[in-house]
Amino acid sequence: MDLILWRHAEAEELADGLDDPARGLTPKGERHARRVADWLNRFLPATTKVLVSPALRTQQTAEALGRRFKVVEALGPEGTVEGLLAAARWPDAREPVLVVGHQPTLGLTAAYLMTGPRFNPAQDGSLTPWTIKKGGVWWLRHRPRQDRGEVVLVAVRTPEQI
Repeated sequence: MDLILWRHAEAEELADGLDDPARGLTPKGERHARRVADWLNRFLPATTKVLVSPALRTQQTAEALGRRFKVVEALGPEGTVEGLLAAARWPDAREPVLVVGHQPTLGLTAAYLMTGPRFNPAQDGSLTPWTIKKGGVWWLRHRPRQDRGEVVLVAVRTPEQI
């Protein structure tokens, strides 16, 4: 299974009277979202399931793909690693899953999947989330191996690298 973690692109600063989930992308964020979406669309299979946080900035980032997506409450700014993995059906989904979400959840998810059982996000909140830059993508792949699976880092891209 492929799990692609895409952090929303640059968003407006939180202003008085504006709720955090209502923050939209800046013009720079819109450009970066389009750039990354173009790159993703070159490699993502048509069957890729796209899951998005309910926050406006994540939905605007996902809209750059030009694909249908599903808004999932568990992927919101206060989401957890467990909620993200359950929504993506990791590692059992048959199709690739692209999650458009937030830090620190995306960084914690990458850390958990790459380091394995040494870090249990439900028991140890002390791990510093790995940094996923705004608009950045981490592409992970689960490969079954005999009695266990392994996670391979397929690609890491930032908007500036594309």
